Order: sequence, then C-alpha cells, then structure tokens
Amino acid sequence: MKNIPLYEVRKITDLRDMMAQSMVRYSDHTAFLVKDTRGGDYRPIKFSAYNEDVEAFGTGLHDMGFAGCRIAIIAETRYEWYVTYMAAVNGVGIVVPLDKELPPHELASLLNRSHADVLVYSQAKAKDVAAIRGSISTVRRFICTEVPAETDADTVFFGDIVSRGQELLAKGDRRFAGYPLDPEEMRILLFTSGTTDQAKAVMLSHKNICANLMDMSSMIYIGTEDVFLSVLPLHHTYECICGFLCQIYRGSAIAVCEGLRYIQKNMQESHATIMLVVPLMMEALYKKVMKTINSDPAAAKKFRTGIRISNTLRKVGIDRRRQFFKPIHDKFGGKMHLFICGGAPVDPKILRGMRDMGILCVQGYGLTECAPILAVNRDCDFNDMSAGLALPHVEIKIIEPDENGIGEICGRGENVMLGYYENPEATAAAIDGDGFFHSGDLGYMDEEGFVIITGRKKNVIVTKNGKNIFPEEIETLLGRSEYVSECLVSGIPDESGEWTVHAEIFPNEEAVLAALGEKAEDPEAVRLLIDEEIKRVNHMLETYKFIRAYDIRTTEFEKTTSKKIRRKYA
Repeated sequence: MKNIPLYEVRKITDLRDMMAQSMVRYSDHTAFLVKDTRGGDYRPIKFSAYNEDVEAFGTGLHDMGFAGCRIAIIAETRYEWYVTYMAAVNGVGIVVPLDKELPPHELASLLNRSHADVLVYSQAKAKDVAAIRGSISTVRRFICTEVPAETDADTVFFGDIVSRGQELLAKGDRRFAGYPLDPEEMRILLFTSGTTDQAKAVMLSHKNICANLMDMSSMIYIGTEDVFLSVLPLHHTYECICGFLCQIYRGSAIAVCEGLRYIQKNMQESHATIMLVVPLMMEALYKKVMKTINSDPAAAKKFRTGIRISNTLRKVGIDRRRQFFKPIHDKFGGKMHLFICGGAPVDPKILRGMRDMGILCVQGYGLTECAPILAVNRDCDFNDMSAGLALPHVEIKIIEPDENGIGEICGRGENVMLGYYENPEATAAAIDGDGFFHSGDLGYMDEEGFVIITGRKKNVIVTKNGKNIFPEEIETLLGRSEYVSECLVSGIPDESGEWTVHAEIFPNEEAVLAALGEKAEDPEAVRLLIDEEIKRVNHMLETYKFIRAYDIRTTEFEKTTSKKIRRKYA
C-alpha cells in the first residue's frame, strides 16, 4: 500500500454546522454562477447571499406552519433548488428530491409514498403538477419557483416566501435557526433509480452525509479556486452531495449548466476546473476531441508527436501538456483539470488519453445507500482499471469470493444509510448484523486495496460447471467497438439446458455508414461487419465466455432517467 498523506479537512457535525463554518470562511466567495436568461451572462451569488436566502426561505416556511414537514422538489437544476434543499434539511424538516424526468403518475406515487407536505416545483413542471394534484393525498402547499400561472389558493410564489422570511428575520425571528436538529435522524429521503424493481426510499441523516463529505474531500483536493460545472441531475446523490454540498463545504463555486448541448460553451464561460460526469459523457467528450484531431492528417501527426514528447518530458519531471495541447484545453474553457466519473466503468484508454492531454480523469464507486461514495481513485494515486480505494473511514470487504477472489462488495461506515423507508424487510436484507451494506455488486480488491468491479450479482450467468460469466465485462469490450452504439449481454439456455452468452446490439449508424457506404442499407453487410467485432471480442475472452449468438436492433434500448439500459429479469 502506498502511504500518501490525506488532504486536511475540517470537522463538521451536521450540515447546519457546515453552513455556519463556511459562512465564516467563505462569506465573500462566489458560491453559485447562475444565468437569469438562457444564453445570457453568468451572475455570481456569494456564500453570504446564499445563506441569507436559505434562512429567509426556511423562516418563511416556518411562518406558514410547515416546521417538521417533508419538502419535495421537482425541478431542473436551478438556484431555488439549492436554497430549498438546504432550508429543508437545516431547519424545516425532511427534503425529498424527485426525478423531474419521471412521468406524472410515477411522481404522484413517490409523493404519496414519501408523505410529502409541501411540493416545490419549477414552471417547466407545472403541467405535470397540475395533472397529479387530484391524486396527491398529503401535499398541502404547492410552491412555484417562478410566478405561478395557477390562481388557486394552494399555490404560492417562491420569492414571496423568501420576502416574508426576510421581514421576519429583520424582526428577530429565530425559529429556523433554533429548530432542533439531530444529526442521526432521517432528514433526507431519496428514491433509488433501479432499473427493474420498484424504487426503494433511502433514509439518510446529516451524519451519513457529513461523514462522506469529510472523507471524499480528504482523498481528492478541492479548494476555493475551483469552479464545478453542474451537468448531472441534482436529485441523484452523486451530483447533490459531490457536486453541491461538497462545494459548500470546501468553498468552491458551482456553475449551473444550461443543458447538455451547452456543456462546452458553459465550460468556456464559467472557466470550470472540475466536472462530475457519467461514462457516456466522458466518452462523448473524448471522442469529439479525437474526431477533430483525426479529421486533419497533419494535425493528427502533430498531436501524436506532441504526446510522445510530452510523455518523455514528464518522466523527468517536466510537464508541458497545457502548452502543447492549448487548443484542446481552450475547448474545455482553459482551466479544466479534473473529471470525476461515476456510475459505470470507463474505458482506461479514454482515462489515459485525457491524462496525456493534461486533464486528469478518475473513477469512483458509490450507491445512494452509502451517501454515496464507498471508494474513489485519488488525484495522486489511481488505477484506471479500478473504481478506487476505500474512503478513510469506510471498511470494504468481499464476501463469498469464488476461486478468482470475486465476490459481493460490502461496505461499512458512518455513511451507510439508516435503512429503507417503511421497508424493514429490505433493510434487513441489505444491511447485515455487523453493519455491512451488501451492494449487490461483484468484484475483488487488488494487492494495493483498489476495488475492481466485475458486474452485478443478479446479472451473472452461471454455467453448469460453476463458471461465472459477467455480462458487464463483455458489454465493456463490445462497447469499445466503433461500430457498436449500445449493447446488452445476457444468458440463454441451449438445447442441453446450458447457459450460453447472447448479445443484443444497436449499431453505431454513423460509423457503419462510413465503413460500408451504400452497403450500410444491406442487413447482411452490416451483419458481416458486426461478425468481425464479435470475433475480435471473443478472441479476448475465455472460451466459455464466447458470444455464441447475437441480434441486431434497429432502435435504441429503453433506458432509465439516469441513462442506464433497462434489463429484463424473469
């Protein structure tokens, strides 16, 4: 094990304590960069102004009689979301962030299951909210982030509540700041985004989140000079805790992205330094850079020469990557130095490629139930094949390992959830008597302590002679083909009852067209092209893992709102 010191972090007992400390340290620093109109300039909001808005909104909710209530949020990433979350957890009650992409009937179900008292929503979701009002049994007040079009008595404007709170604070109202706060109580209720089962409601406390904030910040350096571009949905724990609460803790700025189409533009405008991404985004960014480089043979040759010279210089301690590859850095805004990727493995070739150009990319591993990080690669100690090292106060163990050391990944620490809301059976199945959370993921730990994930427990294909086949391993290899856009691997029984590997493939139409030209319309020609990719992948696998059959799709796979392919289970 390498003995690299951890970064120094400050102790926080709860999120209210975190806010109070941050206001002393970072009061005049920029907390948020927001846009009042699409395409406009970023407007900075200081930590002090954010804190005042949180206290005012929380005080306004108290005045409306909602102390101790459950505050649900359905909105895109926007300043009011950040204010609502912190007001809810720090002095009102319980926050319930919901996925804005869910259809209305599912939103209604989650609102009822969470027993939400108040719903904060954006005007963009007004039609969905109007459609489900009659089927929401517990919500007593609707709050619109913009001036609401509705005229009913149950809907109020977010800004009016803030204004009322400001008036009360000026008169000495201390109900919000004095509201009792137990760090070990449930204060956050999150619904998992499982691909098949009904979403479970995860109960988290301030203690869970604060433990994770301190530990992850000791692994990767994040400072007041950093600007995070927020591109992922805020209702996910990954973005909420690692891309919002972490920045409030460390004094960094958060720039709100206008949408996926505006990522590069917003990088340049905000001069972002760090971004949280999922593999599809990382791959798309890398492929876009390489496509531009390879479109000009002279530029491609110059780039490859630059990589060779740069890598040689780095061996003797000279780093010229930002100078050598300035045009690439400029496309990322000129300041970007770190991508943190989670959700699924990333091709190590991409991680190395980005690093060769001067932008570090590291992977992490977590689950909603673990608030969310269990392991992460450090910015000074990483393994591109792994999901990272266990956090400082997290214990990871592999249970029931097979002959290759592969077993279920389990984690224990103060970040592990309180349990599943109103589901003691599922809680007992997930957290054992020793406090270890059973992730359902399979993998192993190498000699240096890096966690390597091989797949999901419920996806594994077991042959008659007891061999384990991990579909995710084969999907990763297939996905590296330029001719494969999406794929799904599963087991199907043959005539003898033995499980064999079957792949379903959605081709990359652009790459197929470039390779086949007019023949791209010929299904047989496409199949011959995919045949060669199947042979290439099989050549990298043990015989028992060979893809024995495959189908070609003409449409994309159905996906969850977090862009994961939905698997079908019997």
